[in-house]
Amino acid sequence: MMEITKNGRMEGKGKYEFPTETKYEGDMKDGMFHGKGTLFFPNGSKYDASWENGIAIEGKYTFADGLRYEEENWEYCDGYDRRFYTEICNGLKPAGRSQLTNRVPPRDIPEGCYDCGDGFYNPDTRVVVDYNQKFLRNADDDEDEWIRRTCRKGWDEIVGIKENTSVSSMMLLIPV
Repeated sequence: MMEITKNGRMEGKGKYEFPTETKYEGDMKDGMFHGKGTLFFPNGSKYDASWENGIAIEGKYTFADGLRYEEENWEYCDGYDRRFYTEICNGLKPAGRSQLTNRVPPRDIPEGCYDCGDGFYNPDTRVVVDYNQKFLRNADDDEDEWIRRTCRKGWDEIVGIKENTSVSSMMLLIPV
């Protein structure tokens, strides 16, 4: 049972909730995680770990969909097998019905924003909010560049041949 010591620090087994809605359940000593404990994240994922003086010594991360992260022999979504975990579990969709994200159906992204994995990013304000529109963080220059280059957009864009290009004008580009 959790108790508060005379210096105001938590000791024993108990629960603690951060302002970000991440929750810790487990052992504490002198106000720090110490012993066995689990962090539960708002997105449904969790981190089971052994802690010493607030530092995780060893642990296992489990995503919200049940996929367990493995440091070695990690085969999920690597260069050799780029399927999503739900595709590994449930099989691939038929031709013409590509799966865009691990979540089916994928989230609707607000106009002008990006889905950056833990929420939506607005490049005008450089703010990331979670999927319930609660503030997560301000993006620095590196994260801004990575999101713009890598993540799904909330708008359509023409890529390749322009929409109004005629076949005859394309023929001019073909060497004879």
